[in-house]
Amino acid sequence: MKIDIKHIAKLANLPLKDSELVKLEKQLEETLKYVSNLDEVDTKGVEPTSQVTGLENVLREDEVRPSLTQEEALRNAKSTYNGLFKTEAVFSEE
Repeated sequence: MKIDIKHIAKLANLPLKDSELVKLEKQLEETLKYVSNLDEVDTKGVEPTSQVTGLENVLREDEVRPSLTQEEALRNAKSTYNGLFKTEAVFSEE
């Protein structure tokens, strides 16, 4: 089976050099070959599962409770403007 590493790298947005492509192709082929060993495991009688702990709904109840005031929330902020956190630009126009 031939693996198209260039295509996979493009999908993953990984800029790879040609030397890296060769190395990664070999490594991925070895990994897939190793994982294919799972095809030989007899799973008859084994129920499919998405988790193994048996726990259900381990999340807490969503309860309304007091939170920080605006002043408390901004107390340690490096910079504020009109009662809001002020930060460096996250998006830039390029």
